[in-house]
Amino acid sequence: MNKDSYSFFSENLIRWYKTHQRDLPWRNTRNPYFIWLSEIILQQTRVAQGLPYYEKFIQNYPTVQDLASASEEDVLRLWQGLGYYSRARNLHTTAKMIVSDFGGVFPENYIGLLKLKGVGSYTAAAIASFAYGERVSVLDGNVFRVLARVFGEETDISANNAKKIFGDLAQNLLPEQDSDTHNQAIMEFGATQCTPGMPNCMFCPLSFECVANATGKQNALPIKSKKVKVKHRFFNYFLIEQNQQILLRKRPERDVWAGMYDFYLKENQENNVAELSLDELLDNDIFLQEIIQNSVVEQVSEIFTHVLTHQRIQTKFWRLKVNAEFLVNLPDGFKFYTLNEIDDLPKSTLVNNFLQAFVF
Repeated sequence: MNKDSYSFFSENLIRWYKTHQRDLPWRNTRNPYFIWLSEIILQQTRVAQGLPYYEKFIQNYPTVQDLASASEEDVLRLWQGLGYYSRARNLHTTAKMIVSDFGGVFPENYIGLLKLKGVGSYTAAAIASFAYGERVSVLDGNVFRVLARVFGEETDISANNAKKIFGDLAQNLLPEQDSDTHNQAIMEFGATQCTPGMPNCMFCPLSFECVANATGKQNALPIKSKKVKVKHRFFNYFLIEQNQQILLRKRPERDVWAGMYDFYLKENQENNVAELSLDELLDNDIFLQEIIQNSVVEQVSEIFTHVLTHQRIQTKFWRLKVNAEFLVNLPDGFKFYTLNEIDDLPKSTLVNNFLQAFVF
């Protein structure tokens, strides 16, 4: 497809979108707060999973001022189960920044939006386009895929120059009018029609102009050579219970689960296996040795596997019931909580799933 066909691309894309678009609440508003919230929630998250969280946040925090006034713990609790918790912390920090530095009003253009914490080029473009109608292209994974296939662009999307090459192409494709609708259309088209594994080429409005369709390269494009390196981690969690209370700690800053609560953790750094014996786990751990001497091992779980984008975590849970009269010398940061208190605390999916299955 050459530059003379750019209008064909946008016209057909928008026509397709008006017939096939999903009815999503953030598409029926110009409110920059709602649009920003949806974009943060949907980062690396499917719409079906993210939609209930969007609705919960709008219900609990209907304005950016409400979100800024909330405690980080409450924000993390509402985010619980969605993963990538740095998004929630950045969301909260940015809300406070908008209130304190911008008078509670979002910047009204792409350049201004880039000044907000956690707002990169894609999110800034999305807000600028959908809230303010600025003629600026969006570039997410769906857009990369559509452009690579339709135009036969073989630049590796993980290459340093890919963002400029695809960004320039995306910007040139924008129509003078309805650029926001065009942006919505190309993302929706990539999400539901020109999908990664099974593109629906038979009913594609761009099939006759699509290079990948003509050359059979649908599964080869876009090209992405860099693979995510997955780190393997091995956890042994100790659920320590005394007098119907459970020992928890708030995870520290600079941690993937910062601000979330979890049990006493022994992470195996050496043997590359999760199944260490109890004696091995107790070695050089005075606190755990004292707990074991004054408790009963009530349950030892099977190994649970929790997969994140960059991590694969294998976890075994040890449930210990401590003698009622034993005076526990608590490690720094740990505290006993009742079940009602625990239910209100933000927890990782891994910890919460175990609690829901075996404790609550």
